[in-house]
Amino acid sequence: MITAICIVFILGYTAIALEHPIKINKAATALITAAVCWSIYALFAKDGHEASEYLTGHLGEVSGILFFLMGAMTIVELIDAHDGFHIITSRIKTTDKRKLVWLVAFITFFLSAVMDNLTTTIVLVSLLRKIIADKEERLMFAGLVVIAANSGGAWSPIGDVTTTMLWLGGQITAASIIVQTLVPSLVSMVIPAALIAWKMKGKLKLVEGDA
Repeated sequence: MITAICIVFILGYTAIALEHPIKINKAATALITAAVCWSIYALFAKDGHEASEYLTGHLGEVSGILFFLMGAMTIVELIDAHDGFHIITSRIKTTDKRKLVWLVAFITFFLSAVMDNLTTTIVLVSLLRKIIADKEERLMFAGLVVIAANSGGAWSPIGDVTTTMLWLGGQITAASIIVQTLVPSLVSMVIPAALIAWKMKGKLKLVEGDA
């Protein structure tokens, strides 16, 4: 039984990693993998009642995390819908490429620590679309945003789904994860930002109407 579950898990994880080549959504793959693994466990378990209790317990934990994230995302979306992030984005006035690299990197890094990575990325990429006219430069900045958002979400208990799950599950505390991962997260953001800033020179070509 354990061997079969391990094989299914490895195949499912591989399919998730190869999402783009095989063109199968990773969420669907994860759900199917989980369903098959639990089905195998239930079929071969000696005590069906015990298997049912395990499944109910795990579903309860996952449901709690999902409800927490739904509430948090609702608040974030309400703030965004009422231009609550305008107070941050409106203060970005510089057209110097290198200064903007560091400004975007640090704003993304700390904003992602209090929101989820995806929402932070959407907000910052939307900002970049409004101020950067050149497509190649915009893609470079968008890549920086993705890196900084992931780095920023890693050192906060509410900045990433993984850390949120660990925090709600009691495996970590807010203080410990901040103390132990803030510096590594900062380094993982600063190095790519420095490389991008090194390649950037001159002033930005602004989108018409923003000059």
